[in-house]
Order: sequence, then structure tokens, then C-alpha cells
Amino acid sequence: MNRSRTPVAVALGAVLALLALLVLAGRSAGSSGDAMAGESMAGTMEGADMGAPEMADEAAGGGMDSTSAFMADGDVAAQDRAAADVVDAASAEEGARQASIISTGTVSLRADDVGDARFEVQKVVDRVGGQVTDSETRTDDDGAVRTARLVLRVPSAEFTETMDALEKVADLEASSTTSEDVTTQVVDTNVRIRVQRQSIARIEQLLDRAGSIRDIVAVERQLTDREARLNSLLRQQAYLADQTSLSTITVHLQRHRVDEPGQTEPEDDDGFLAGLSAGWAALGTVAVGLATVAGALLPFLGVALVLGLPGWLLVRGAVRRRRTEGPAEPAGPAGPAGPSAGEPVLEG
Repeated sequence: MNRSRTPVAVALGAVLALLALLVLAGRSAGSSGDAMAGESMAGTMEGADMGAPEMADEAAGGGMDSTSAFMADGDVAAQDRAAADVVDAASAEEGARQASIISTGTVSLRADDVGDARFEVQKVVDRVGGQVTDSETRTDDDGAVRTARLVLRVPSAEFTETMDALEKVADLEASSTTSEDVTTQVVDTNVRIRVQRQSIARIEQLLDRAGSIRDIVAVERQLTDREARLNSLLRQQAYLADQTSLSTITVHLQRHRVDEPGQTEPEDDDGFLAGLSAGWAALGTVAVGLATVAGALLPFLGVALVLGLPGWLLVRGAVRRRRTEGPAEPAGPAGPAGPSAGEPVLEG
């Protein structure tokens, strides 16, 4: 009876031992799966942005729970590097075909009529398809334009032609041009923009597959950072495109000075005609001086006439009256009394 039970007990023990091994194997497989999920997430985030080690550390710590989804992205880092190499090579080839140049120029002119010169500058700008983006004009006391400053934006392909035309508008005083090659910056910016867009697309996919709040928060933080970098690169790209497609020219216009050497002056001459001309000029100068003195004294003469005439008339009248009355005659010595009236005159 004991011998018959021994094989059964042995078989039962073998079954129990097999079940125990299966349980242990399942637990080990679960732990291994969690570790592989963390490593897969780390590799994925590294591929999304090679400069974000903090995200990879969080993923390597086993924070992500979507094991099967992230394990499918085990080669994302290699794909990112390959894509960046392809984009870099294509952009370098594009930059080699077309250089990006920023051209600027300055032109200083003098003219008898600044207003007319300004109109001619506008005609040049319209002919090449440019525009005046800034202008400043100053006038004198009579309202005539004295100086003007214009900032022009013209197509880069027409930069040289525009400079030549502007230099002929009026008398040229100064002209200068500068050029800056920004081809490397343009290519580098384009590459970075493409890589950032690819990175954002992959992170958005990870966000859709995130299985916990912790995963969502971590992925959204990385997504926000990459979008900010992309916006900055887009602004830089727009600035470079504007500066390379349109050149800037600053035009300074000034009116001729009265004593400018460019104006004709009378030449010195000797002889009778020169003496006659000098005499007439001197006579005119003397006449102008006398007229100036007379004009200066005229107000005083008027005041003296108004105030002095009545006084002179009074003095003259007093003198005339004194002459008419004359001085009183003194009485003579008493003589013999003559016959009185009615008395007969005795004859001797």
C-alpha cells in the first residue's frame, strides 16, 4: 500500500515544483518588462531632443507605464541622427547653390533744390520696385527744404543699379556700401527649424501614448520647451529672409552753401573797365551809406521839426514886435517957453 502511494506523491511534488517555477518566471518577466519600458522611453526622449537628459533620466527610472507603446520606439535616437544628417546635407547643398548676402549703402548728395532732388530719389525707388520706409525733412525760415534723409528698401538684386542711379541724382559728396555673408546662419537656422519640427512631432506622438499623469506632465514640459525654441528660430529665419531679400540704402540730401566753391565767382580783371566797374561799385556803396545815414536821421529830423517849429515861430514873433515898438526917446532940456495959445505974437 505504501509502495503504490510513492509514485503519486512524487508526481504531485513535481507538479508543485513546476508551478512554483512558472510563478517565479512570471515575476521575473514582469520586472524585466518594466526595466525595458523605462529604457525605451529614455531612448525615445533622447531622440526627440538630444539635449534633454533630465527627461531620459525620468524615463529610465521606470516612470512610464505604456510598455508596449514605447518599446516600439527603441531606435528613435538613431532615426533622429540619420534625419538630421540628411537635412544637414540637403541644406548645405542648397546654401552652396545660392549665397545669402545682406547689403547696405549710404549716399550723401548736395543740390540747389532739395525738394526736386528728393522727388528724383523717389522716382529711382519706384523704378526698381522698392519703397521709402523712413524719411525726415527740415526747412529754413522761408519754408524751403534745407535737408532731407530717406531710408530706402530695394530688392537685393537691384542694389548695385540703385546705388549707381542715386549717385547721379545730384552732386555726390560721399557714397559707401557694406556686404555681409550670412549663408551659414541661414542654412543653420533652416536645419534647426526642421529638426525641431520633427522632434515636436515625435513628442506629440509620445503624449498621445502616455499612460499616467506623470508621463503627461513630463512630455508636455518637453513639448513646451521645444515649441519655444522653434518660435525663436522662426523669428530669426524671418529676419534673415527680410534682410537678404531687401537691401537698405540711406540717402542724405543737403542744399548747396552760398560760399560753396562749386558756384561761379567773378574773376579779377585790370584796366579801364575794371576801374570803371570798381568806381561804380564804390559810388553805389557811398550812395547806399548816405541813404542809410539819411534814413537813420530822418526820424530825428521829423521830431525836431514838430517840436522846434512852434518855438521858432514864437521867438521870431517876439523879436519882430520888439523891433516895431522901438526904444523910448529921452526928454530934452527945458527951453524958453513959447507963447501960449491966444497970445499975440510980438514982432520986433
